[in-house]
Amino acid sequence: MSENGATKEKTIELLEELVKWTKVTSIPKVKEVLNELVKSPEEKIAYNSSDGERTTREVAEIAKTNKDTVSRFWRKWIRAGIAEPFSTKGGNRAKSLFSLEDFGIDVPELSKASNENSTIDHKTEADNSSQVKNNE
Repeated sequence: MSENGATKEKTIELLEELVKWTKVTSIPKVKEVLNELVKSPEEKIAYNSSDGERTTREVAEIAKTNKDTVSRFWRKWIRAGIAEPFSTKGGNRAKSLFSLEDFGIDVPELSKASNENSTIDHKTEADNSSQVKNNE
């Protein structure tokens, strides 16, 4: 093996070791950030459903919320580094970087999120209606 080949092999070995240690030491911080930023049932469902392929409308339908709320979630998660922007022909989307279940965070069943979310959606719609009336 050439000296160059041995150097590359050693570099790969060191990088693999670095990745192992980085993962282990990062898990508690990532879990803390996920718990802080993905709290409500609809946020958890939306986060798990954000795969970079689904639109805001599709994620909103799954999470029983509205597309504007999903857009706000995506911007927040991208800024925090727990999701990445994903461009498609149809526009920008977000892709979650972690599985909530991998960090011991339960994702509610859709029926539970739907029941809890109905109050939130009505409040959001009422808020939006009053903003439109105030702007007229």
